[in-house]
Amino acid sequence: MHSPFRLDGLRALVTGGASGIGEQICRVFTAAGASVIIADVDRNRANSLARELPGSSTHVFDVTDEPVIGAVVKATDSLDILVNCAGVGHVGNIEETEADDFRRLMRINVEGVFLVTRAFLPKLLASKGSIVNIASVAGLVAVKRRFAYCASKGAVVALTRQLAIDYAGRVRVNCICPGTVETPFVDGYLEKFHKHEKDKIRQELHARQPVGRMGRPGEVAYLALYLSSAEAEFVTGAAMTIDGGWTAA
Repeated sequence: MHSPFRLDGLRALVTGGASGIGEQICRVFTAAGASVIIADVDRNRANSLARELPGSSTHVFDVTDEPVIGAVVKATDSLDILVNCAGVGHVGNIEETEADDFRRLMRINVEGVFLVTRAFLPKLLASKGSIVNIASVAGLVAVKRRFAYCASKGAVVALTRQLAIDYAGRVRVNCICPGTVETPFVDGYLEKFHKHEKDKIRQELHARQPVGRMGRPGEVAYLALYLSSAEAEFVTGAAMTIDGGWTAA
C-alpha cells in the first residue's frame, strides 16, 4: 500500500533551518525520506541539528549575501525542494519604524526570498521541483503595530503567486501563512519588548488565536511536507493559512 507524503530520494534546502519552524521542517522532511540541507546563519545550531538528522548537511550563509548564495548553488548538485523560511520581525507602527528597520525587513524577508529562489531556480526547473515560502497571516490581514512586518510578508504572498503563474507546470510555488507560533522567535520578542511581563503577554498571544493557543512548529512543518509531496501536485499559487482560525474571525 502506498505511503503518502513521502520524500524519498529528494533533496531539500531549508533557509532558517536551524531553529523554530525551519528546524521542525528539517526534522519532518528527514523523517519522510528527504536529504536535507540546513541553511542558516547560526553555524553551531545548524551543525548540531545536522548531527541528529541522517543524510543531512549544512551551509552557513546569510540570505542577503548574493556571492555566497552563488557559491552554495555551485556546490549543490541538484535540488528538488526549496523552503524559504529565514526571516525577521519588527514591532512598531509607521511612526515607530525607522527607515533602517523597514529596509532590514524588506532586505531579509523579501529580497532574501528573491535571491535564494532566483539562484536555485535552474536546479528546481531541472527537477520539476517545489518551492514553499513561509509567509504569515500578517501578509493577509492587518496586525497592529507590525507595519514593516505586514509589508514584507504581504510581498512574500504576492511573489509566491506571481512565480506560480510564470512557472506553472514547471515548478510548484506555494506559501504558508501561520498565525503566531510558539518558537524562539516569540521568545526573543518577549525578551526584547516585554521582559517584565512575559507570562502575561504570552497568554495574550495564545488568546489571539480563536482556538485559544499559539501554533506549534511541527504543525507548520507537516503542512510544508504536504505541499512538497507528490500528493500536492495540483497545488500551486496557494497561500495556506494555519492560524487557529485567526483569519476566519
